[in-house]
Amino acid sequence: MEALILVLHVLAAVLIIALVLLQQGKGADAGASFGGGASQTVFGSQGGGSFFGKMTAVFALVFFLTSFGLAYFASEQAKSVSGALDFVPSAPQVDETVGLPELGDKKKTSSDLPVTE
Repeated sequence: MEALILVLHVLAAVLIIALVLLQQGKGADAGASFGGGASQTVFGSQGGGSFFGKMTAVFALVFFLTSFGLAYFASEQAKSVSGALDFVPSAPQVDETVGLPELGDKKKTSSDLPVTE
């Protein structure tokens, strides 16, 4: 199921890119505002939504839905994966034989520089 959603996701992304590249820019209809034939349409000089615009919106919806589907599958898989915290010992498992070094065992020197032994 996840593979099918992934294939649909990639196809929707490629089709969105292709449809956006095929559409005309806003500057292509500049002549219509100066008395071209399209200025007397019901929707004005812009006209209704073009076929490419509507198809882009449909594939964008498909892209978003498949994104949510893939995120759902990823969250379900993340719940079943054991993490690195499984190897961290809990408080009762800590070995108490290891102690901290005594702070008073150091030799006192008159210099502030560390001494190597």
